[in-house]
Amino acid sequence: MVKPAALRAGATLAVVSPASTPKPELVQAGIDCLRGLGYRTKLYSHALDRGPLYYAGTAEQRAEDLLAAFADPEIDGILCTRGGWGSAELLPHLDAGLVRANPKVFVGYSDHTSLHVWLAREANLVSFYAPMVAADFARPQGFDGASWQHTFGGDSGWSLTASDGLRVLRPGAAEGRLAGGCLSIVAESLGTPYAPLPAQDDAPRVLFLEDIGTKPYQWDRMLLHLKYAGMLEHVSGIVFGDMRQCVAPEEEAAVELSILHALKDFAGPIAIGLRSGHVDAPNITLPLGVRVRLDLSEAERPRLEFPEAAVAVRG
Repeated sequence: MVKPAALRAGATLAVVSPASTPKPELVQAGIDCLRGLGYRTKLYSHALDRGPLYYAGTAEQRAEDLLAAFADPEIDGILCTRGGWGSAELLPHLDAGLVRANPKVFVGYSDHTSLHVWLAREANLVSFYAPMVAADFARPQGFDGASWQHTFGGDSGWSLTASDGLRVLRPGAAEGRLAGGCLSIVAESLGTPYAPLPAQDDAPRVLFLEDIGTKPYQWDRMLLHLKYAGMLEHVSGIVFGDMRQCVAPEEEAAVELSILHALKDFAGPIAIGLRSGHVDAPNITLPLGVRVRLDLSEAERPRLEFPEAAVAVRG
């Protein structure tokens, strides 16, 4: 996997909207937060567009902004404003050669799972399931500073633990490259030219999956879809996200039982509760495409370890 350059103090971040229209006041609040952290920002032409429908511009306009951000030599990283729906529309309009020639940090989650899959598949690029401008940086304590700094500072040897929400559903240990994102987006890509590629050389993967507004039977159904599509064949371990944006607290046990039912034939360790993606707490940054180790051998001490840096530290 190709690692983009680390984000140093003073790095310039492109702000783009590949999917739905954000609220301008939240974009500005997020930009103010990023500037307070020492970054420069550049708001792209169509980032605040309204329409057609709920999109921030046409598919061509949104793809134009994204590719322009990759091509711009002044840009060090690209942050999405929000998710919603629309990233999948961009995929036929993207230029893999341009991205491969200009590897950069790309940050987004939810609907942008489509773009993460495309970047891994077409450009072999490490990308980041991480806080967005209007969705997270705009709200008080909306991003997890420790994982953001470890990831984009080029640290290795750091871990996520029980304090980050991680809990054991099935014990064990696993290693592999971290993959995944929003479960519904991954499931909907299957059977299209934009589905995740099978693991090369049978290399194992650790899968991260989360979602919003997803009921227990829907978790069961979509996980069965992944199984029947062969997507779990080379998965060594699975980490699920925080379920509080999916169901009420009294339904969380039903979600866990549905997951374990769908994965009854899966032999690897399973964790749940990691606060990344759709969360109402500080959002944790996850680098997709890097090697990780999932250690769930002790129920009281679950760990998702990052033994390698996710970015290239140069100079």
